Amino acid sequence: MTIRRDNVYVWVTWLSRLLVGDASCEWASWYKAHYSGYARASRDFSLSTWKMHHTWLLNDVRDRLEAKGHTVTTERANWFRLQGGSGAMVAGQADLVSVSPDDQITVYDVKTGAQRDSDVAQVMIYMYALPLVADSPWTNKSPNGCLVYRDGTEIHIPSTAIDADFREGLHDLIRRVVSDEPARRVPSPPECNWCDLTDLDCPERLESELPYDGSANCTALPDF
Repeated sequence: MTIRRDNVYVWVTWLSRLLVGDASCEWASWYKAHYSGYARASRDFSLSTWKMHHTWLLNDVRDRLEAKGHTVTTERANWFRLQGGSGAMVAGQADLVSVSPDDQITVYDVKTGAQRDSDVAQVMIYMYALPLVADSPWTNKSPNGCLVYRDGTEIHIPSTAIDADFREGLHDLIRRVVSDEPARRVPSPPECNWCDLTDLDCPERLESELPYDGSANCTALPDF
């Protein structure tokens, strides 16, 4: 049963895709931030297989870091909540946080799929948030970031990436998602296919039986 949350609650992974334009429909995140117990759409996706691959890659990266003398904390040990002046919560957990022998902190996220701009945004939000967590090993630190993909690709993000422009863009997005005013709906086949809201909560949801590859919007013309 869908109920209104007592406190607005936002996950980092909802924000990262919106922040860089990998998603456009802010309403889905707004709704999930304000309501719980909603019906979830079924998807052709094996969560157990994803978890297996993700755990394998995470353990591999952790083992390699520890072999170099790094101190590493994993997932739930890196969980955080930040509460804004409105009372809304932003929560998340970084896959790995390492401290090197020379005390350099790096936030790691491992990815089993294709590279997306939102992957970088997700790590940057962790880099922004962790130093703000009170009484933690990261308080007031300036961590770097690193994405590690299954094919061995690594993307390194310097601490200087968390600048005033990034903070302003993130804060603006959070304010829209936690606002009492519903965010805009932007239904489209690629986003609706991956959205876990059903048409019970989002009547504008666009149903598609095929994975979206752009062909749904392709019209044949004989002229060229």
